[in-house]
Amino acid sequence: MTDFITPVPSPRFGSAARFRSRLLLVAAACGIAGGLAFSVDLPMARLCRGGFVPGDLRRLFDFPEVAAHGLGVACLIVGVAALDPTLWRKATGPWWVPSATLVRFLGATYAGGVIVNMLKATIIRVRPRAIDLASVDSAFDTFGQAAAQAAGAAGSDLMSFPSGHSAVAAGFAAALASRYPHAAWFFAVVCLGAMLQRLVSSAHYPSDVFCGAAIGLLGAALCLGGGERGPWSSPS
Repeated sequence: MTDFITPVPSPRFGSAARFRSRLLLVAAACGIAGGLAFSVDLPMARLCRGGFVPGDLRRLFDFPEVAAHGLGVACLIVGVAALDPTLWRKATGPWWVPSATLVRFLGATYAGGVIVNMLKATIIRVRPRAIDLASVDSAFDTFGQAAAQAAGAAGSDLMSFPSGHSAVAAGFAAALASRYPHAAWFFAVVCLGAMLQRLVSSAHYPSDVFCGAAIGLLGAALCLGGGERGPWSSPS
Protein backbone atom coordinates (compact mmCIF):
# COMPACT_ATOMS: atom_id res chain seq x y z
CA MET A 1 0.00 0.00 0.00
CA THR A 2 2.82 2.39 0.79
CA ASP A 3 4.32 1.89 -2.64
CA PHE A 4 0.95 2.67 -4.20
CA ILE A 5 0.52 6.08 -2.58
CA THR A 6 4.15 7.22 -2.57
CA PRO A 7 4.79 9.63 -5.49
CA VAL A 8 7.64 8.59 -7.75
CA PRO A 9 9.86 11.06 -9.62
CA SER A 10 9.38 11.09 -13.37
CA PRO A 11 12.41 10.91 -15.68
CA ARG A 12 10.60 13.47 -17.78
CA PHE A 13 11.16 16.10 -15.10
CA GLY A 14 14.30 14.76 -13.44
CA SER A 15 15.72 16.74 -10.54
CA ALA A 16 13.92 19.47 -8.65
CA ALA A 17 16.36 21.98 -10.12
CA ARG A 18 15.38 20.95 -13.64
CA PHE A 19 11.69 21.09 -12.77
CA ARG A 20 12.10 24.58 -11.36
CA SER A 21 13.94 25.66 -14.50
CA ARG A 22 11.03 24.49 -16.59
CA LEU A 23 8.59 26.32 -14.35
CA LEU A 24 10.60 29.51 -14.79
CA LEU A 25 10.62 29.00 -18.55
CA VAL A 26 6.83 28.59 -18.66
CA ALA A 27 6.46 31.57 -16.31
CA ALA A 28 8.53 33.68 -18.70
CA ALA A 29 6.39 32.52 -21.63
CA CYS A 30 3.22 33.47 -19.72
CA GLY A 31 4.71 36.87 -18.89
CA ILE A 32 5.50 37.53 -22.55
CA ALA A 33 2.02 36.34 -23.53
CA GLY A 34 0.59 38.70 -20.92
CA GLY A 35 2.40 41.64 -22.47
CA LEU A 36 1.26 40.71 -25.97
CA ALA A 37 -2.29 40.10 -24.76
CA PHE A 38 -2.87 43.81 -24.14
CA SER A 39 -3.48 44.07 -27.89
CA VAL A 40 -6.45 41.67 -27.67
CA ASP A 41 -7.77 42.55 -24.20
CA LEU A 42 -10.67 44.69 -25.40
CA PRO A 43 -11.81 42.49 -28.32
CA MET A 44 -11.80 39.42 -26.09
CA ALA A 45 -13.56 41.23 -23.25
CA ARG A 46 -16.26 42.44 -25.64
CA LEU A 47 -16.67 38.94 -27.04
CA CYS A 48 -17.11 37.47 -23.56
CA ARG A 49 -19.51 40.21 -22.50
CA GLY A 50 -21.52 39.51 -25.64
CA GLY A 51 -22.37 36.04 -24.36
CA PHE A 52 -20.78 34.07 -27.18
CA VAL A 53 -20.38 31.06 -24.86
CA PRO A 54 -23.66 29.04 -24.55
CA GLY A 55 -25.08 28.55 -21.09
CA ASP A 56 -24.28 24.84 -20.78
CA LEU A 57 -20.69 25.39 -21.88
CA ARG A 58 -20.40 28.36 -19.53
CA ARG A 59 -21.37 26.10 -16.63
CA LEU A 60 -18.67 23.66 -17.71
CA PHE A 61 -16.09 26.44 -17.31
CA ASP A 62 -17.29 27.02 -13.77
CA PHE A 63 -15.98 23.66 -12.53
CA PRO A 64 -12.22 24.41 -12.76
CA GLU A 65 -12.74 27.62 -10.77
CA VAL A 66 -12.68 25.61 -7.54
CA ALA A 67 -9.01 24.83 -8.30
CA ALA A 68 -8.25 28.56 -8.47
CA HIS A 69 -10.15 29.93 -5.49
CA GLY A 70 -8.13 30.09 -2.28
CA LEU A 71 -10.70 28.32 -0.09
CA GLY A 72 -11.57 25.79 -2.77
CA VAL A 73 -7.91 24.91 -3.21
CA ALA A 74 -7.53 24.52 0.56
CA CYS A 75 -10.34 21.93 0.53
CA LEU A 76 -8.70 20.13 -2.38
CA ILE A 77 -5.38 20.04 -0.53
CA VAL A 78 -7.11 18.40 2.44
CA GLY A 79 -8.37 15.77 0.01
CA VAL A 80 -4.91 15.26 -1.46
CA ALA A 81 -3.43 14.91 2.03
CA ALA A 82 -6.09 12.34 2.93
CA LEU A 83 -5.22 10.28 -0.15
CA ASP A 84 -1.47 10.73 0.24
CA PRO A 85 -0.35 10.84 3.90
CA THR A 86 3.28 11.16 2.77
CA LEU A 87 2.45 14.77 1.88
CA TRP A 88 2.23 15.76 5.52
CA ARG A 89 3.44 12.85 7.66
CA LYS A 90 6.92 13.09 9.15
CA ALA A 91 9.15 10.20 10.12
CA THR A 92 10.10 11.87 13.40
CA GLY A 93 9.04 14.81 15.56
CA PRO A 94 5.70 16.05 16.91
CA TRP A 95 2.71 15.27 14.67
CA TRP A 96 1.37 18.83 14.89
CA VAL A 97 4.49 20.33 13.29
CA PRO A 98 4.02 20.37 9.48
CA SER A 99 6.56 18.53 7.38
CA ALA A 100 8.93 20.45 5.12
CA THR A 101 7.23 18.75 2.18
CA LEU A 102 3.83 20.16 3.15
CA VAL A 103 5.29 23.63 3.77
CA ARG A 104 6.86 23.64 0.29
CA PHE A 105 3.62 22.40 -1.24
CA LEU A 106 1.53 25.11 0.43
CA GLY A 107 4.11 27.76 -0.37
CA ALA A 108 4.19 26.77 -4.04
CA THR A 109 0.40 26.87 -4.18
CA TYR A 110 -0.23 30.20 -2.51
CA ALA A 111 2.94 32.30 -2.90
CA GLY A 112 1.85 33.70 -6.26
CA GLY A 113 -1.59 34.56 -4.92
CA VAL A 114 -0.06 36.51 -2.04
CA ILE A 115 2.16 38.46 -4.44
CA VAL A 116 -0.81 39.21 -6.69
CA ASN A 117 -2.88 40.50 -3.78
CA MET A 118 -0.06 42.88 -2.89
CA LEU A 119 0.03 44.14 -6.47
CA LYS A 120 -3.75 44.55 -6.56
CA ALA A 121 -3.47 46.89 -3.58
CA THR A 122 -1.41 49.31 -5.68
CA ILE A 123 -2.69 48.77 -9.25
CA ILE A 124 -6.15 49.99 -10.26
CA ARG A 125 -7.74 48.27 -13.24
CA VAL A 126 -11.48 48.09 -13.85
CA ARG A 127 -12.80 44.61 -14.55
CA PRO A 128 -14.48 43.96 -17.92
CA ARG A 129 -17.84 43.39 -16.21
CA ALA A 130 -17.74 46.84 -14.57
CA ILE A 131 -16.78 49.12 -17.46
CA ASP A 132 -18.46 50.33 -20.64
CA LEU A 133 -16.22 48.54 -23.12
CA ALA A 134 -17.71 50.44 -26.06
CA SER A 135 -16.35 53.71 -24.67
CA VAL A 136 -12.80 52.42 -24.16
CA ASP A 137 -10.28 52.88 -26.98
CA SER A 138 -7.25 51.14 -25.47
CA ALA A 139 -6.65 48.40 -22.95
CA PHE A 140 -4.51 50.85 -21.01
CA ASP A 141 -7.57 53.10 -20.57
CA THR A 142 -8.92 50.49 -18.15
CA PHE A 143 -6.15 51.35 -15.68
CA GLY A 144 -6.02 54.15 -13.13
CA GLN A 145 -8.28 56.32 -11.06
CA ALA A 146 -9.71 58.09 -14.11
CA ALA A 147 -11.00 54.79 -15.49
CA ALA A 148 -12.47 53.89 -12.10
CA GLN A 149 -14.29 57.21 -11.86
CA ALA A 150 -15.58 57.00 -15.42
CA ALA A 151 -16.93 53.50 -14.80
CA GLY A 152 -18.30 54.34 -11.37
CA ALA A 153 -16.68 51.15 -10.08
CA ALA A 154 -15.45 50.40 -6.59
CA GLY A 155 -14.15 47.59 -4.40
CA SER A 156 -13.15 44.37 -6.08
CA ASP A 157 -14.22 45.72 -9.48
CA LEU A 158 -11.02 47.79 -9.40
CA MET A 159 -8.78 44.77 -8.84
CA SER A 160 -8.60 43.19 -12.26
CA PHE A 161 -4.81 43.14 -12.71
CA PRO A 162 -3.28 40.64 -12.25
CA SER A 163 -5.61 37.65 -11.81
CA GLY A 164 -5.36 36.11 -8.37
CA HIS A 165 -7.35 33.05 -9.42
CA SER A 166 -4.90 32.40 -12.26
CA ALA A 167 -1.95 32.76 -9.91
CA VAL A 168 -3.35 30.25 -7.41
CA ALA A 169 -4.43 27.84 -10.17
CA ALA A 170 -0.96 27.91 -11.71
CA GLY A 171 0.78 27.54 -8.35
CA PHE A 172 -1.48 24.65 -7.34
CA ALA A 173 -0.97 22.92 -10.70
CA ALA A 174 2.81 23.30 -10.36
CA ALA A 175 2.79 21.95 -6.80
CA LEU A 176 0.70 18.94 -7.84
CA ALA A 177 2.82 18.31 -10.94
CA SER A 178 6.01 18.37 -8.89
CA ARG A 179 4.68 15.66 -6.62
CA TYR A 180 2.60 13.64 -9.11
CA PRO A 181 4.38 14.18 -12.44
CA HIS A 182 2.50 11.41 -14.23
CA ALA A 183 -0.66 13.58 -14.08
CA ALA A 184 1.00 16.90 -14.93
CA TRP A 185 -0.99 17.18 -18.15
CA PHE A 186 -4.27 16.96 -16.22
CA PHE A 187 -3.23 19.64 -13.73
CA ALA A 188 -2.26 21.90 -16.64
CA VAL A 189 -5.66 21.38 -18.28
CA VAL A 190 -7.49 22.25 -15.06
CA CYS A 191 -5.33 25.37 -14.68
CA LEU A 192 -6.10 26.46 -18.24
CA GLY A 193 -9.79 25.83 -17.59
CA ALA A 194 -9.69 28.07 -14.53
CA MET A 195 -7.96 30.81 -16.53
CA LEU A 196 -10.59 30.57 -19.28
CA GLN A 197 -13.32 30.78 -16.66
CA ARG A 198 -12.00 34.16 -15.55
CA LEU A 199 -12.32 35.39 -19.15
CA VAL A 200 -15.72 33.87 -19.85
CA SER A 201 -17.15 35.32 -16.64
CA SER A 202 -15.87 38.81 -17.61
CA ALA A 203 -13.87 38.97 -14.40
CA HIS A 204 -10.54 39.51 -16.19
CA TYR A 205 -8.81 40.44 -19.42
CA PRO A 206 -6.38 38.04 -21.15
CA SER A 207 -3.39 40.05 -19.95
CA ASP A 208 -4.63 39.66 -16.37
CA VAL A 209 -4.77 35.87 -16.50
CA PHE A 210 -1.45 35.40 -18.29
CA CYS A 211 0.39 37.73 -15.91
CA GLY A 212 -1.33 36.12 -12.92
CA ALA A 213 -0.27 32.66 -14.10
CA ALA A 214 3.29 33.88 -14.61
CA ILE A 215 3.44 35.14 -11.03
CA GLY A 216 1.90 31.92 -9.71
CA LEU A 217 4.50 29.80 -11.51
CA LEU A 218 7.31 32.06 -10.34
CA GLY A 219 6.14 31.73 -6.74
CA ALA A 220 5.94 27.96 -7.11
CA ALA A 221 9.43 27.75 -8.58
CA LEU A 222 10.84 29.70 -5.64
CA CYS A 223 9.13 27.48 -3.05
CA LEU A 224 9.61 23.97 -4.39
CA GLY A 225 13.14 23.50 -3.10
CA GLY A 226 16.25 22.30 -4.87
CA GLY A 227 18.82 19.57 -4.94
CA GLU A 228 19.12 16.40 -6.93
CA ARG A 229 15.92 14.86 -5.58
CA GLY A 230 12.52 16.26 -6.42
CA PRO A 231 10.23 17.84 -3.84
CA TRP A 232 8.08 14.70 -4.22
CA SER A 233 10.85 12.44 -2.90
CA SER A 234 10.10 11.75 0.75
CA PRO A 235 8.46 13.47 3.72
CA SER A 236 10.73 15.31 6.10
